[in-house]
Amino acid sequence: MDIHIAVEGRHDLAGQIYRQLRAGIVEGRLAGGTQLPSTRDLATQLGVSRKTTLDVFERLLAEGFLHARAGSGTFVSEGLQRLPADRPAHARAAQDASTSARSGARAQPVWHAVPDLLGPQPTPGTPFDFVGGITDKSHFPFDVWRRCVNHALRVQARGRGTYRDAAGEQELRLAISRYLAFSRAIASNWEDVIVTQGAQHALDLIARVTLRPGDVAVVEDPGYPPARACLTATGAKVVPVAVDAEGLVVGKLPKNARLVYVTPSHQFPLGMPMSLARRVELLEWAQERDAVIIEDDYDCEYRFEGRPMEPLKSLDRAGLVAYVGTFSKTLFPELRVGYVVPPAALFDTLRKARQIGDWHGCSLTQTALARFMLNGDFARHVKRMHKLYAARRACLLAHLHGDLARWFEPIVPAAGIHLAALLKAPLTEAAVIDAAREEAIALHGLAPFHVRARPQTGLVFGYGGIEAELIDAALTKLAKLLPRVESRT
Repeated sequence: MDIHIAVEGRHDLAGQIYRQLRAGIVEGRLAGGTQLPSTRDLATQLGVSRKTTLDVFERLLAEGFLHARAGSGTFVSEGLQRLPADRPAHARAAQDASTSARSGARAQPVWHAVPDLLGPQPTPGTPFDFVGGITDKSHFPFDVWRRCVNHALRVQARGRGTYRDAAGEQELRLAISRYLAFSRAIASNWEDVIVTQGAQHALDLIARVTLRPGDVAVVEDPGYPPARACLTATGAKVVPVAVDAEGLVVGKLPKNARLVYVTPSHQFPLGMPMSLARRVELLEWAQERDAVIIEDDYDCEYRFEGRPMEPLKSLDRAGLVAYVGTFSKTLFPELRVGYVVPPAALFDTLRKARQIGDWHGCSLTQTALARFMLNGDFARHVKRMHKLYAARRACLLAHLHGDLARWFEPIVPAAGIHLAALLKAPLTEAAVIDAAREEAIALHGLAPFHVRARPQTGLVFGYGGIEAELIDAALTKLAKLLPRVESRT
């Protein structure tokens, strides 16, 4: 590749090139071991004589900034003293904030209200980690996936280098529509599906095309923080509404709400499903106001007991429900593939918004995933993981109903790869989490999921990323630890 050097005029050409190369090395922009163009190529690139570039290289070689390898070329020397590093990012951010009134480049004020978001992250050095939202990739059939990717590569090799449909590859949209019809009783064809970069991307697209700054958008409380952040970023007024044993309390919805985000299959993070009566009530409420409902049907593939309730999407007769799903929990989050089946009236606008944002997703990944689903490999993988997660869930519940029952009141969900358990007084989230950390057990509280202060405290136990044997060992240790915690509170 050409190296960036700017030559002005015809005066002191060797000096100009020398100073720029030396500055690049000293400042660290040209890292140690970097191979430079040959003197002939550099001379051609800059439109100077080869003698000029030879003089520059000889000077830098003599000063120790470069070294030559016979038959290989000229390289930046290793181990050179660099200039002091620039200020840390957080220091620059602090100064930027203090001088924003003078700065010409600034973000819209609404972004100051949007929290920083980090996905679920395992705790380093902790063998017993109950973090939620984590899947177990060790059981994923990567050999099968590799064949699907190779198939996708062959497909792409036969085509031209063109931009693709913003709504996604037809084969994947077909596979998703068939899967939803079979497993979730959602009547749709492939033309109703838009492929996204995960569920969060789908939320962002829907919010952008339906909300104006100042519009009221509703989230569950407690609920999913990334959804709150997404809606806040549009400039909407985000209103948290409480949930109870039947799900979102529809009677408490503000009358002027334009959008409602819900997790009806099993409420996030508490886990209970929305009752059929409450689902009908929500749909009637939305129809009276032409409000949009985002139905996030996360983890619906892992149902362990009870009969599945019909999704809001399958009950919707007014065209108000946008059904959102993702492969982050069934496969793995790094795949970055999700989907939305929106109301028909929003489809063209959402596809346009997707195209404006990033044109379309990775067609190679989408083609491979379509093959994985249409061949039946996706269903087989979900079935295998269902058995594994069921065993982990059973182990967790055995402890919560057994040796931990004195301190916990579990909310037993019918589906998902996490469950919530309320703490009994006098224990507090902070006290239990801090004490468990000393025993290399990472626990995670309910507090971050609440918007308003709530009297109940508890923990969220994710079991997607921890084996049953480790769950058993960790909770056995926790049962021995909690009497000491209780005595100190």
